[in-house]
Formats: sequence, structure tokens, C-alpha cells
Amino acid sequence: MLGCGYWHPFTEEAIEQIKRDRITKLVVLPLYPQFSISTSGSSLRLLESIFREDEYLVNMQHTVIPSWYQREGYIKAMADLIEKELRNFDRPEEVMIFFSAHGVPLAYVEEAGDPYKAEMEECVDLIMEELEKRRLSNAYTLAYQSRVGPVEWLKPYTDETIIELGRKGVKSLLAVPISFVSEHIETLEEIDVEYKELALKSGIEKWGRVPALGCEPTFISDLADAVIESLPYVGAMAVSNLEARQSLVPLGSVEELLAAYDSQA
Repeated sequence: MLGCGYWHPFTEEAIEQIKRDRITKLVVLPLYPQFSISTSGSSLRLLESIFREDEYLVNMQHTVIPSWYQREGYIKAMADLIEKELRNFDRPEEVMIFFSAHGVPLAYVEEAGDPYKAEMEECVDLIMEELEKRRLSNAYTLAYQSRVGPVEWLKPYTDETIIELGRKGVKSLLAVPISFVSEHIETLEEIDVEYKELALKSGIEKWGRVPALGCEPTFISDLADAVIESLPYVGAMAVSNLEARQSLVPLGSVEELLAAYDSQA
């Protein structure tokens, strides 16, 4: 069952279908690889309010997979796409790999205890470790895009970093959208148009972009495995999954997970 935050089928529509189908157990799988209170957390807040107000859902047995960026299938799928795109350059070994992540306000991390920055940095490290196993030792960097408003967001910013790389003499850049599993305005417009144009103006001569994972088979198979592995925990108390290195966040109910983050804030 698919529920979306910004287009049909909306989460509320998916919930109504769940009720019509008389579903009694749920595995909640946010399609954000890394957890943030502004992404997966926002979706879980909505579910929490819906569950509390609905007689059918209030006692629904469920568990949540809050983040899954550490999973082997995801890491390998990302490395596969990067390796494939590197081959499009005349001199692949000279290409700078540029991970661009959706940004969040700095206060979310420093004041509210959001694990997003730590998870993102570890995610990039794991992907680069996988590439190094394939004898690909490209230089790389991580920056954050899509900031809005006057408050400070996670740095370095993508646009400023692109300009700085151009000043340093980087000539070939491969952009990797690391927060997203599907194509949308932040990849098709912000990265493909705005950042590409900025890169070329900044002295970068060759530009490439890794596509979003979409329905890449290794990735989809691994997500299915994640759901299957979580089934024994449906309806159980939150249990640590750290030993399995699948998530920094333990499996548990929506309410338990949100309470854990609230206690850290």
C-alpha cells in the first residue's frame, strides 16, 4: 500500500484503503533512506495523529523501519549506478563524485537531536567503501541543497560548493542525489538544470548525474527483504537492530519511535 505526502494516493487515502481491506498488521516503510524529523518524522507524526483518532487503527499492530541507508542492497545499488555513470566520462578516474543531499535547518541537528547528518555522512562513507572494493578511488564530497528562508541550514551548501570546486580546478563532476529514490523537481530541475548551469559557469567542463534508484532490481529486492525481516517485530516493543547494522534507529511502533526522538530534543 502506497501513501504519499504531496500527491495521490495521499497517506489518508491509503489508510482508508487499509481499513476497507481489513488489514490488521502493518510494516511502515518510509521511502527516505536516512531518517530526519522533517521527512520520515513528519510522515510518522501524521500517522500517529491518524492512529489516535481512528477506532479501527488505534490498536493496529505495526512496526516501523525508520531508515535503511546501511542495507547492503541499497549500498550496492547506489554503487552500481555511480560506476555505470563514471564510464560515460573520458577519464573516469579524474571525476569528482558530488553527493548532493536535501538539506535541513541546522537547529534540527544541533538542538532537536535529528540523526540526519550523521546518517547521511555514514551513508556516503559506505557507498565510497563499496566503490573502493571495486578499485574506484575517486575524490568525493557531500553538500546540502534546497535550503529556504533566512535560518542556517546544514553546510556546505550545494551551490556554494560547486562554485568552490570550479575555483579549485575541478573539471569533471558527477552529481549523485543521495536523499531521493525517485525523480522529482529537486533532481530534474534543481540538479539537472540549475546546478548543471552553475557548474558550467564555474569552470567545470564535464557534468554527469546519477539517476535516482527508481525500480532498480537490487534496490527493490533489498527493500522487500527489509520488510520481511521486520515482520516478527510487528506488534512487539521496540527492539535494537544495531547489531545487524541495518539502522541507527530500533524497530518499534510509530509512537515509540517519536517518543524516543522527543526525549533527545
